[in-house]
Amino acid sequence: MSKSRKAEFRPNDFVVYPAHGVGKIVSIEDREIAGMELELFVISFEKDKMTLRVPTNKAVEVGMRGLSSQDTVTRALATLKGKARVKRAMWSRRAQEYEQKINSGDLLMIAEVVRDLHRTDDQREQSYSERQLYEAALERLTREVAAVSGVDEANAQKQVGDVLVARAA
Repeated sequence: MSKSRKAEFRPNDFVVYPAHGVGKIVSIEDREIAGMELELFVISFEKDKMTLRVPTNKAVEVGMRGLSSQDTVTRALATLKGKARVKRAMWSRRAQEYEQKINSGDLLMIAEVVRDLHRTDDQREQSYSERQLYEAALERLTREVAAVSGVDEANAQKQVGDVLVARAA
């Protein structure tokens, strides 16, 4: 049962956990929890100083996935170039949708949030909650671009920033 999961994710693999973004599997351990033997992925989210343990048999079910392909990263960056699509719904409703997209773990949806909430200097001010969502989406996007491209976060940030600046020009 867990053999197929083990083949999918191994220690030192970078994975994306929907609610937390990019993490690295540091080990696979067996633990007894509530009288049951469980095999767990131990995932480190270094930037957040957080460790998550996910049962190997539940990993796919909870939406854990490997890093996006280079092609998906390219498509996500292309998404950033698009025109912002802002629905006319009330902010609370839109905020909820943005939050769902960010927590979906889907790189293209996350890129849509970055695109839709990005502001240039000459545009109106962002509200605090808008800024929070934008920064959360931007960080998720940047971390995955960095991990897929094999560059550090600063380079990935520059890459994403350049696309956003070019779009605004």
